[in-house]
Amino acid sequence: MADISHIAGLVVAGAHPSPVAHAHLVTTTTHKTLRGPRGAIIMVTNKGLKKDPELGKKIDSAIIPGLQGGPHDNQTAAIAVALREAQGKPFKKYAEQIVKNSKVLAKELNSYGFDLVSGGSDNHLILIDLRNKGVNGKVAAVALEVAGIVLNMNGVPFDTNPPLWPSGIRLGTPAITTRGLKERDMVRVAKWMNDAINEVVGSELPKDKEERKEYWKELKTKIWKNKKLLKIGQEVKSFTKKYPIY
Repeated sequence: MADISHIAGLVVAGAHPSPVAHAHLVTTTTHKTLRGPRGAIIMVTNKGLKKDPELGKKIDSAIIPGLQGGPHDNQTAAIAVALREAQGKPFKKYAEQIVKNSKVLAKELNSYGFDLVSGGSDNHLILIDLRNKGVNGKVAAVALEVAGIVLNMNGVPFDTNPPLWPSGIRLGTPAITTRGLKERDMVRVAKWMNDAINEVVGSELPKDKEERKEYWKELKTKIWKNKKLLKIGQEVKSFTKKYPIY
């Protein structure tokens, strides 16, 4: 089985290799890079049907009436619209631009000394280990949110921090690509990220859980009042007015 929830849109557009020839089953969500509504699809490949001609029927009957309630027709219709859109040339251009943006953004972040887990990006995702910056992912994510850049805190390989205070952040380029940002804009995004994270470098959290709770409460308040971060947030807001959500 291959789950391609994150990369399904890239696979459809030919911007990422497809697992169909190698797997019996392919599963995906319909949001993320497919840019549709929240939902999911389970697909049986020809290889899967050769293994078991009844595989599709078994999955269908396991889901309804086995696991899932009545279908939501509006959601199914919205998925159909998204899949139709994914067959067009504009979608192919969109997916290709996602990868271009991600590669440039990764390169720019590297130039600021960020430790990218894979060294760069071949798809839409970038995972950054912040330990060399002296800040954890939770603190960095809040600082970036104040600066108008929303992403996830995330664990990294061999993380020495607990899951609630991970050492990394994870970001992707589909949303900003949808809004129309191109490679040249990634230079500005990387600079904003670097400037924002520099504002919270050295925010080491106490090891004691009770001390950490109180420290975090005070630190979060301080971050939300940080003038430099608020200034970056205004710059981001002003910049993104040129790129309305389509």
